[in-house]
Amino acid sequence: MLYELRIYECHPGQRDAWVQYMEEEIIPFQVAKGMVIVGSFVDEQDPNRYIWMRRFVDEDERVRLYEAVYQSDHWKNTLAPRNPSMLNRETIKVMRLNPTAKSVLQ
Repeated sequence: MLYELRIYECHPGQRDAWVQYMEEEIIPFQVAKGMVIVGSFVDEQDPNRYIWMRRFVDEDERVRLYEAVYQSDHWKNTLAPRNPSMLNRETIKVMRLNPTAKSVLQ
């Protein structure tokens, strides 16, 4: 298994709108394309931080699903254009994680 932890900084006052957009538009779209979304979180200490995590069987699946999502017309023309109004794209952090032998996330 391969996990991807994504940490986003929302523009001030935009986190609630971003969470709603993620939960109503982006996550359902990605799930429909085959992505497994493990979790979606807001930071209790930072009112602008949003975190989410995806799981992939392996690198080949990650590449295939990235292609299906990010090269689709729906992503390019409908979803992606709305992101900059809510997110600071320059501060996005993506961490690729491999679970240890005793991790419950296998």
